[in-house]
Amino acid sequence: MYQKYIKRILDFVLSLIGLIILLPVFVIVAVLIKKEDGGAVFFRQERVGQNGKLFKIYKFRTMVENAEKLGAQVTKGDDPRITKIGKILRKYKIDELPQLINVLKGEMSLVGPRPEVPKYVKAYPKDYAEILKVKPGITDYASLEYIDEEKLLKGAENPEEVYIKQILPEKIKFYKKYLKEISFTTDLKLILRTILRIVR
Repeated sequence: MYQKYIKRILDFVLSLIGLIILLPVFVIVAVLIKKEDGGAVFFRQERVGQNGKLFKIYKFRTMVENAEKLGAQVTKGDDPRITKIGKILRKYKIDELPQLINVLKGEMSLVGPRPEVPKYVKAYPKDYAEILKVKPGITDYASLEYIDEEKLLKGAENPEEVYIKQILPEKIKFYKKYLKEISFTTDLKLILRTILRIVR
């Protein structure tokens, strides 16, 4: 009942309110991104959603244009592809705000396992067969645990290998933890913890 109806209503209402309140922030960030290099404001990347359905995730662009063609799909802290404004947006997680659009569209939830690119999902098919029964989210246990993920990858010779073999298996454990505990109370707790963590 909660997942099918109440969660969707809360996602829709809260994401709509969030987008309206944050509109001035969106405008300011868009101007700053454009001013730096004249490139696109948003970065859209294919991710795997509920039941394996593909969708395009929205983020503010924090890297140079065509960054995916210049390196791995994961980003380390000292990645030269990150722009000057991008470093600030990433530090305060502002680049994630456009995902409220995905929530409003019904492709994501405010809380749920983070959506991965197809390549990483294919690395753990059995695990994701279970995880993808629910909508991916903006935040969850793994997001809080790995909020400084880029720092963990900093200096790695092969950050993508480290991510797939070391970090992703741990994230999967947190995703499954959420599946077992999914409820209104759990979602509220994770949203509040995320806000407090970012503010700190």
